[in-house]
Amino acid sequence: MRDNTDPADLSVIEEVSRLVGVDCSGQTVRSILSAYGDTLEQAVVAFRVATGERNAGDLDCRFTMLPPDLDPYAVALANGLIEATDHPVGSLLAELHAGFPIGFSGIDFGVVGGFKKTWSFFPLDDLKPLSELVALESMPASAAGNLDLFTRYGVADKVSLVGIDYRHRSVNLYFGAAPASVFEPGALTSLLGESGLPAPSERLLRFATGAFGIYATLTWDSPKVQRITIAAMTDDPLSLPVTIEPDIEDFLKNSPYRTDGHQFVYGITVAPGGEYHKLQSYYRWRPQVETTLLVPDSQ
Repeated sequence: MRDNTDPADLSVIEEVSRLVGVDCSGQTVRSILSAYGDTLEQAVVAFRVATGERNAGDLDCRFTMLPPDLDPYAVALANGLIEATDHPVGSLLAELHAGFPIGFSGIDFGVVGGFKKTWSFFPLDDLKPLSELVALESMPASAAGNLDLFTRYGVADKVSLVGIDYRHRSVNLYFGAAPASVFEPGALTSLLGESGLPAPSERLLRFATGAFGIYATLTWDSPKVQRITIAAMTDDPLSLPVTIEPDIEDFLKNSPYRTDGHQFVYGITVAPGGEYHKLQSYYRWRPQVETTLLVPDSQ
């Protein structure tokens, strides 16, 4: 196999890793960049830094806007980036791509842990209701089990993308065109309570007033919603109505690439153990990304 590693991308990944105190495995990163080769040439590239014990010891790299006909999980299997499994997590992506039109795909990997996730984005003019997605044989039963919950809060009609985490055997459902009402303090507190998650902090309630996105994490092992994340897009994270965590502020001030004029997605995740913060910083950007993320509310 020829080496398609982009030395510029690799160099920046190594620099960001050093900044956040992670010992980047050059071999791991090279094998992933090489496996996907030319499909990464026009990809949007982002790095995710996060707080909390769950996120310690690794740096997540995200490559999106990959060709819609690409099966990123099949590429990972073919190149030994992940082992095959009989678990439904291994068959969900193929069912998803066979059953629905895909606008483009993406991957996540850790500079230590290697290949982690795939992302499947639906076309902007053809977002999918959760009621159709739950019919997939390999979709976690918890998705159908929480369909009524998400419907009552007005977010189930338009799923914009599906993330599949192979390491943790979980699924992320991103709800596009979420109504402003779901971000109001009363509704958000109620949604989290009905999901079995802790009540939101005052910091989260302030942050949610400027949020655009909401997504849920589900698994095959539990009927409960595992996590809910509220996200906001900004070109100046320090201007958000929330105290930025020190580790994230350090990244913004000392990034090895210019962040002026770049876009960021800042998220606060509510998990059973409490809240943690994360920042997705775009290193390589395309204007279509903003259109994809900021789907207008049609309600």
